[in-house]
Amino acid sequence: MRSSLALIATAGLVAVALSGCATAPAPDAAPGQSSDAVVVKGDFGAEPRVEFPTPLVPEETQCTEVIAGEGEYLQEGQQALVGLAVYNGATGEELQVAGFGDEDPISVTNSTAILPGLHKALSCAKVGSRVAVVVPPADGFGEEGNPSLNISPDDSLVLVVDVDRAFPSRADGAPRLSRDGFPAVVLAPDGRPGITVPDNDPPAKDHTEVEVLKQGNGETIEDGDSVVVQYTGVLWDGGTVFDSTWENGAPATFVVTKGDDAQVIPGFADALIGQQVGSQVGVIIPPSEGYGEQGNSQIPANSTLFFVIDVLGVI
Repeated sequence: MRSSLALIATAGLVAVALSGCATAPAPDAAPGQSSDAVVVKGDFGAEPRVEFPTPLVPEETQCTEVIAGEGEYLQEGQQALVGLAVYNGATGEELQVAGFGDEDPISVTNSTAILPGLHKALSCAKVGSRVAVVVPPADGFGEEGNPSLNISPDDSLVLVVDVDRAFPSRADGAPRLSRDGFPAVVLAPDGRPGITVPDNDPPAKDHTEVEVLKQGNGETIEDGDSVVVQYTGVLWDGGTVFDSTWENGAPATFVVTKGDDAQVIPGFADALIGQQVGSQVGVIIPPSEGYGEQGNSQIPANSTLFFVIDVLGVI
């Protein structure tokens, strides 16, 4: 049942451009006659009861706040946990309802890598808010529609979104100086790290070295926690980037543990366990704590790695 929502959330996948902003931008959608015509009943977090006249045919995406949230609107690059209900705005057909009640909320990143209408919906939402959104075909599935969801090229979409939680897009802890001989890290305006690895050999060849670059004051990560992070990984030899959530367009969620069900290499887990949310850490990982003698398609055998990791939250 989540496959269609995944399709809605990822349609129109494109790369996220490097950008920064000094002030929070205004929402990309405003209330209008179509979104105001959507009647949504029920408590926040519970499965909504939704009624609207058909067909709804707005010229642009419209967004009406049904239940008021708190704080700022979701910003570009933020990952949120939401309940999401989707309907065909031309026929009234329910397409999918998920993430409400006892169901786990859906993880979605507010970026241009998702359906344009959903991107605009998130830009007008806050944590704790419920919004009703009407999406024209141009911000939905376009001229091709979506036959698998029974959406024709002329059909609009109606979304109801409850924002349960949101995570920052970058670490917000207090900066700290790193030691001599450690890779230099310079941050772009949006928080993306630029990394310069020194020419010398890594300081340790048999254990992971961790340096706190920003000290957060949030929840402390424990073994077995599911964490939301941004990271960039480079090879010590040459400084080549081999993986980056910044380049992938969305933060990653991992269970950090050194047990049999580990989802990350041991050095990555070592770097995170005991850190506080809001921190940014740099970590040098020797081959024995990384990909060892085997390596993989992007990492040569016996490679020392360096990561910059922003700890955004614990789920």
